[in-house]
Amino acid sequence: MSTDQSVPSAEQAGQDTASAAGRPAGLEAILLVGGYGTRLRPLTLSSPKHLLPTAGAPFLAHQMAKAASCGVTRMVLATSYRAEMFREQFGDGSSLGLEIDYVHEEQPLGTGGAIRNAASGLHSAPGDPVVVLNGDVLSGHDLAGQVRAHQEASAAVTLHLVEVPDPSRFGCVPTDSSGRVTAFLEKTPNPVTNRINAGCYVFTRSAIDAIPAGRVVSVEHETFPDLIAAGAVVQGYPDTAYWLDVGTPETFVRGSCDLVLGRLASPALPGPCGEALVLPGAVVEPGAKLSGGSVIGSGCRVGAGAQVEGSVLFDGVTVGAGAAVRNSALGRDVRIGDAAVLDGVVIGDGALIASGNELSCGMRVWPGVDIGPTSIRFSTDA
Repeated sequence: MSTDQSVPSAEQAGQDTASAAGRPAGLEAILLVGGYGTRLRPLTLSSPKHLLPTAGAPFLAHQMAKAASCGVTRMVLATSYRAEMFREQFGDGSSLGLEIDYVHEEQPLGTGGAIRNAASGLHSAPGDPVVVLNGDVLSGHDLAGQVRAHQEASAAVTLHLVEVPDPSRFGCVPTDSSGRVTAFLEKTPNPVTNRINAGCYVFTRSAIDAIPAGRVVSVEHETFPDLIAAGAVVQGYPDTAYWLDVGTPETFVRGSCDLVLGRLASPALPGPCGEALVLPGAVVEPGAKLSGGSVIGSGCRVGAGAQVEGSVLFDGVTVGAGAAVRNSALGRDVRIGDAAVLDGVVIGDGALIASGNELSCGMRVWPGVDIGPTSIRFSTDA
């Protein structure tokens, strides 16, 4: 595709210097949080996915705390769905040690269009590095190292790359011997590399300003290929640290549990790592067993002899005596009856699952639904 973009020069790129501690000083970041979270319904019917309780804090709090620890001081949130809830949650960012601004996206603009739209809230100069974070990702990679690599390469953009067992599901990003990205390849049964785009970028500000404004733009299909074709440096930054896209119920639950178990460190975790995180105001009765990095939200009650394994219980959930909840996400004020069994399910806010039910295999129950006693079972005994 032809373009009238002006390619940032090597002299423009990476002019900021790292601090004496090796951490970039005064970094700005754009955080992309415009998605509707349809794959996480019914949990996202009342809240953006980026604000869902994750290991005892809104999901974005973990990303923000990690970014702040790596030298980001100012962040622009690119919002769309339920935009007002982000401001209500984070305000000016001072509680997180950040300055936060908000830029609303009236119509979906794609990844590149959203980045370009959010650039109106940036204060950085044309040659400054700007971090761009995908609001769906938990990552333990060395963000400060990615910024340094970007500056050392005088790159227009530097992409975090991760290795996956089956890159044919994603499309892949090959690089040359110097780490320079050579192409963006669509999904193919025979990928040339197992490295994929992990969704964290460091742009030189001028490269963001060159993205066409006011229309849908994909960085993967337009911006990055056009930069490569124009001879700009698009650098890869491979890293083998923890990485997870939490866009599905299964990965959302896994990400929360991994944070609690300490598989990924987070400054935003509101308690010690362990088999479970029990938030203030929750009651766990004698004989109940919590494991697998489960979160028991504020105001929850877990009955005697109940088991909660590898699950996320939002605030106000009741789990009856002898019930079993495994690998599941339970929305606010959900009630689970005695001896009910839930395995790999998602229950919307305020739903009732009465005693004797067995729910599994990815079932989703919408908010406010009541399922009466022994209504759904996968076993023959009643």
